[in-house]
Amino acid sequence: MMDLFGEAEEKRNLLPKGGIVNYYGQLFSPEKSDHYLKTLLDTIEWKNDEAVIFGKRILTKRKVAWYGDLDFEYTYSNHTKTALPWTAVLLELKVIAEEKTGEQYNSCLLNLYHSGEEGMAWHSDGEKDLKKNGAIGSMSFGAARKFAFKHKESKETVSLVLEPGSLLVMKGATQTHWLHRLPPTKLISKPRVNLTFRTIVA
Repeated sequence: MMDLFGEAEEKRNLLPKGGIVNYYGQLFSPEKSDHYLKTLLDTIEWKNDEAVIFGKRILTKRKVAWYGDLDFEYTYSNHTKTALPWTAVLLELKVIAEEKTGEQYNSCLLNLYHSGEEGMAWHSDGEKDLKKNGAIGSMSFGAARKFAFKHKESKETVSLVLEPGSLLVMKGATQTHWLHRLPPTKLISKPRVNLTFRTIVA
């Protein structure tokens, strides 16, 4: 919610220390959220993700896509991607995320999880290409999924359910001090699309 002066609404920090995570909840009606899910599934250039683990290149079931202002290169898991030009729907969602959070983003890494059996292991987004302590805006469509944080030293955890059409922002020292993951579950059969808006330092 924007006030008259255009400042982003102040949200409660979900982390007890060492970072900032704000959850804005659902931004869209169920109908609008379903529309975005279908559009993203149909129009994004999805590809199986690649990772190099113990010297072996593997393809994940999860699919990904990488878009941006420029043909940014982004390297993680020993694999480099080159950003595609924004689609109309991605630009629309980027503007909404920027207006809601008061942040600016120049790229977006998208993840497609076909069912609850596909998830993401503990990790932090600390790649050298990313703006240090920059904001990452995470927008979710499709199945509601649990999302968890774990402090790197104290091991304390924080978790929440990311609802369809919702927005979560990680910023400050979050990536330095916390890991995050999307735990797999056999209870969910529907797909989830996650957009992570980022700032690449060219």
